[in-house]
Amino acid sequence: MQIRFADNRPAGDFALVIPAAGQGDDRLESLGSDLDMVKAAMRRQRFEGKAKNVATAWLAGDNGRRLLVIGEGDGDGLAAETLGATVSAQLLTSGETHAVVDLKGSEFDAEAAARLALGATLRAWRYDRYRTKLKDEQKVTLVSLTIVGAPDGAEARWKNHYQEVAAGCALTRELVTEPANVIYPESFVERVKQHNEGTGLEISVLDEKEMEELGMGALLGVAQGSVRKPRLLIMKWMGGKNGEKPTVLIGKGVTFDTGGISLKPPLGMESMKWDMGGAGAVSGAMRAIAGRKAKANVIGICGLVENMPDGNAQRPGDVVTTMSGQTVEVINTDAEGRLVLCDAMTYAQKEFSPERMIDLATLTGAMVISLGHEHAGIFSNDDDLAEDLIEAGKESGDKLWRQPLGEAYDRLIDSPIADMKNVGPREAGSITAAQYLQRFVEDGVKWAHLDIAGMAWSDKAKTTFDKGATGYGVRLLDRFVEEELEG
Repeated sequence: MQIRFADNRPAGDFALVIPAAGQGDDRLESLGSDLDMVKAAMRRQRFEGKAKNVATAWLAGDNGRRLLVIGEGDGDGLAAETLGATVSAQLLTSGETHAVVDLKGSEFDAEAAARLALGATLRAWRYDRYRTKLKDEQKVTLVSLTIVGAPDGAEARWKNHYQEVAAGCALTRELVTEPANVIYPESFVERVKQHNEGTGLEISVLDEKEMEELGMGALLGVAQGSVRKPRLLIMKWMGGKNGEKPTVLIGKGVTFDTGGISLKPPLGMESMKWDMGGAGAVSGAMRAIAGRKAKANVIGICGLVENMPDGNAQRPGDVVTTMSGQTVEVINTDAEGRLVLCDAMTYAQKEFSPERMIDLATLTGAMVISLGHEHAGIFSNDDDLAEDLIEAGKESGDKLWRQPLGEAYDRLIDSPIADMKNVGPREAGSITAAQYLQRFVEDGVKWAHLDIAGMAWSDKAKTTFDKGATGYGVRLLDRFVEEELEG
């Protein structure tokens, strides 16, 4: 999607979009002789000015131009994103190639106008690489959007910030969408490198031998049943003050999860290509942060493995030694994400001495049972960090809901033969997973765990995405970095 900003409506063929708060909105007066017809169309389509409300008409006085009147909602940043996304959803395959959103008379500030462009770009994202027989009516036609009458600063805010956030979301969605025969640990790394050419992001990788030397027995145990070799991806952006401790973002990157020897049921297993959604989110966030040259020290780490059943695969009952030196009895090989994360967390703390760690993972089905597909769960050892992330979630639209931690839950993962086991009982499954991770947080390190199992993929279209990969986490982390680390 090509985004332009202009002072006046351009010449030529385009679909016109006018935001409105209701049927009597003064901004509609610019329609002149078409006004009565448009108002009649709005009445018939029960237009009330709410977010996502759309009334469609054809302007007789303008050579049959398509008009969309779209409700502007509350007029804040999220409402502006919704408006932009609604434009794309309505026109993406409509036959229109150019849309013009006229903001004259609107109360949108520069931030909201830039976020309108973000919403339109996010909703226009498609991944048709493997679709070779699309019908004409299925093909994307809308390729450009012009925003008219935006306040001063909107274009700069788009180009310097939200355009890079959109690029980060696109990377995340691409990684999550690709099948596991295309994206596996090694190719994941190469795809991230391709998307970061010219950003200045410093990328390094640990291979299997290097992780063995570091003692990452938990991560390597998950990977040992696959012919795809594991990788630890490290992305550094040190745009903040010299000597200031970094924030580390850690992503679970299980590029395909069969469950290992604790094999998942076949029905729906194809969806486990997106079990690397946490690593996808971290990679996309780092792309956004580096692309916009954030004034913060942020490091992204992704533990990348494939979990497969094999004659060499990890068995239930095995005991592994983590990089921290703690031992884990592996009760269920399908509880593999926490085994990957714990070694990545230890590496982050030993290598970078972070101020705070935030991990993202499609970790537990129990989180989907708890929160559905509306919020990700957040667990934290620091109230301020938790509140800052929750607020960033509200502002960005990537919503979070806090979950408890406690000693009673922690005891549920005690093992009779090792320091801990990788699963507890069926009840409180998301909490015991978080308790497991907390055992690898060193004293003085602020930590938050985001269980995004219900948010990385959607089986139905929503405001800023169609069915499929959502890009969840990129806007959340970018907003957190901007508000809390750069503020």
